[in-house]
Amino acid sequence: MIEVNIKGQEKKYPIHFEQGEIEELKSKLSEFIANKKCVVIISQKVEKLYGKELSFENKYVLKDGEDQKNIKNYQKIMDFCLKKKLTRDDFIIAIGGGVVGDIAGFVASTYMRGINYIQVPTTLLACVDSSVGGKVAVNTEYGKNLIGSFYQPKAVFINPKFLKTLPIREFKTGLGEVVKYAFIEKSCKHKEDFNLVHFLEVNYNKIFEYNLKVLEELIKICIWLKVSVVEQDEKESGLRRILNFGHTYGHAIEKLTKYRKYTHGECVVAGIYFAFDLALKNNLIEKNYLYLMQDVLNKFDFVKIPEFELKKVMPIMKTDKKSANNFIRFILPTDYSTVKEFEFNDMLTIS
Repeated sequence: MIEVNIKGQEKKYPIHFEQGEIEELKSKLSEFIANKKCVVIISQKVEKLYGKELSFENKYVLKDGEDQKNIKNYQKIMDFCLKKKLTRDDFIIAIGGGVVGDIAGFVASTYMRGINYIQVPTTLLACVDSSVGGKVAVNTEYGKNLIGSFYQPKAVFINPKFLKTLPIREFKTGLGEVVKYAFIEKSCKHKEDFNLVHFLEVNYNKIFEYNLKVLEELIKICIWLKVSVVEQDEKESGLRRILNFGHTYGHAIEKLTKYRKYTHGECVVAGIYFAFDLALKNNLIEKNYLYLMQDVLNKFDFVKIPEFELKKVMPIMKTDKKSANNFIRFILPTDYSTVKEFEFNDMLTIS
């Protein structure tokens, strides 16, 4: 178990790692919430695969896809919770990937000004990133995650066995977030040196064999890195911004392609390429580090996203919630597994 303890706040919660059968998860969730009522918000794919094992009385099935994380579905889920007469002492349980976790968490943060909720991530992306840290949100036509809040869950339950039924493209989109951690590791200020780049190289075959022991260790490393950041900076006032490495450009690509053509992880990888290229142009790194990055990413054979014209990308990046005063903030590499924040205000300095 890993415990999250937000600095200066009375916010602690456990991250449980389970290796039992999926049906055992229901009893553990029921035990955790005791005699409280709950509404389960579950991904449509997960419901089809594990609906019988995860049978709950009050269940809302959410269609899959980033475009489902919208204000209309937020309202529908809110109405469902009201209809089921949830009180502030009850629970919302999110079972699925990042889309389910984000929208369920946002509902929980606003329902009666805050209700208990639990994250049960079923994708690699959600396991290593979105289920931990308390960022909850919905998308709008103007951009991704522009309506949201910071709201920590009461617990996270992770079982790598869910990943066994994950399609390879969805599995690799999670690896897009994993490699992000590899390139920011030293900036996370964790007391241990995991050397995630080396771990990925050594365990490459076992990762794609869905070796549960290796996957659990991989997930734990990423979570330890994220927790070390979030505990120091819950609401992204400083250090937590490094977690946006690859995301400013990546979110713009998602928006340009209407969240349908490429997955989030694929867009993050495109953002990593963009960040390294921008860092090299500004003499922040040596070419050898760029080549190392390319070797690591090429090994995982991510979907190649063509370059987009800056005049199309810039307006979207300027509306990114991390930008300010017409400056675009980028997290850029400066040394091995080390990044810093930089601001740019025109295309000439970026192109």
